[in-house]
Amino acid sequence: MNPVDLYEAASALPTPWNSRVLGRVGTAAVKVLRMDGRPLPVEVHDAAELLLVLDGRLELLVEDVELTLGPGEVYRVAAGARHAVRPGSTGTLVLVEEAG
Repeated sequence: MNPVDLYEAASALPTPWNSRVLGRVGTAAVKVLRMDGRPLPVEVHDAAELLLVLDGRLELLVEDVELTLGPGEVYRVAAGARHAVRPGSTGTLVLVEEAG
């Protein structure tokens, strides 16, 4: 695998909130996406996911608890946890998703 510029990869995406798989580590997919301030509905996954904010901020609701993540901060959403993106999330986000 060649080096990947995460900011360039995110800015090349056609629309916000559509991720691109950059590679895999074992069975986990490493993805990047752009956030544009819009909220996303509640979702639940069979596997855990790791969220890393590169720039901007991520406004989350996890099991009815509001969280704000800033640049360089990471959060692990447990498998089966109800979570949603709240309004105001902007910037670049890296996701690591385990195979479910």
